Amino acid sequence: MSGAGGEPAPLSHDEAFARIRLLRSPNVGPVTYRQLMARCGSAVAALEALPELAGRAGRRYTAAPERVVEAEVARIRKAGASYLFHDSPDYPRLLVHSEGAPPILTVRGNLAIFAKPCVAIVGARNASAGAVRIAREFAQGLAEAGHAVVSGLARGIDGAAHQGALAGGATIGVIASGIDVTYPPEHAELQQRVAGEGLLVAEQPPGTEPLARHFPTRNRIIAGLAAGTVVVEAAPKSGSLITARLAGEMGREVMAVPGSPLDPRSHGCNNLIRDGAVLVQSVADVIELLTGFDGTPRSRFREEAQDWAWAGDAGVEAQAAGIAGLLTTAPVAVDELIRQSGAGTAAVQLELLELEIAGRLVRHAGGRVSLG
Repeated sequence: MSGAGGEPAPLSHDEAFARIRLLRSPNVGPVTYRQLMARCGSAVAALEALPELAGRAGRRYTAAPERVVEAEVARIRKAGASYLFHDSPDYPRLLVHSEGAPPILTVRGNLAIFAKPCVAIVGARNASAGAVRIAREFAQGLAEAGHAVVSGLARGIDGAAHQGALAGGATIGVIASGIDVTYPPEHAELQQRVAGEGLLVAEQPPGTEPLARHFPTRNRIIAGLAAGTVVVEAAPKSGSLITARLAGEMGREVMAVPGSPLDPRSHGCNNLIRDGAVLVQSVADVIELLTGFDGTPRSRFREEAQDWAWAGDAGVEAQAAGIAGLLTTAPVAVDELIRQSGAGTAAVQLELLELEIAGRLVRHAGGRVSLG
């Protein structure tokens, strides 16, 4: 719905409240939320449709209680934060086009920073003194050049990146907790500075502690906000490498600062460079790579074997049982379900939606699904 000049019409109080309630309801994640909004036209209508959709998949359904959402809204206000919806003109342009973008963010600080060109700097929590210095200097130089530096407010490289960016200009901190929760505790002052002088962003409801399962989605937001991600120091299989891989999947630049092969904390960066990330050694290298970025990155990653097992041709009986009969606990691409079932895309998506709302479906990265 648009207002004069093509701008989105202001949300009514009821619709804004319904959107928060919809996203907080059981089995409704970003993908399901968007499908419900597209199908029903509004969150108010989607909430009314949920029990019927779940009933088709054989389950009863109760949406998030209104009193719980009312308490959340009060907590957001008390924290000095606000909600940012996916169709707001202030919602970051690059993030909204990334897979799994949060339909609702909670934010504290200067929303105008989202309009700046963004670059992410991530790395090891137990970083070396040299890497911390590099992160701080890179961030300050990039901020002075007009970039907003995005990081995750973790110990080590993240903290150094925020400190350097605050000295030079703008920074965005993305946290895995609620907007009113500080983690780690020693970054309480830094988190307050980011919220006061930059921009603090959270996806989780207020009061949420930073559990392990929240960090991958936090990393996806970091990667989605930025045109490019710089990894300064990282061990193999670290969260920083997950952020870098996500950035590569989104078609963004992936850059890495090389390190000594004698230091395990450098192996992740060196492996990234081996696998196709662009080697950078200065702020100028990063700026050159991102200037005029048109969505075609220079970084290229080798195709790696994925555990995308398909249960095989389930046959006529499974097709007769519907899409649920084609699914197992092994993730499979939705496109493959459409091909195997012979049904139309809309019909398959609707049945998947019903299964997910009923708690019988799990969504995975890369547009794959499995039975829950």
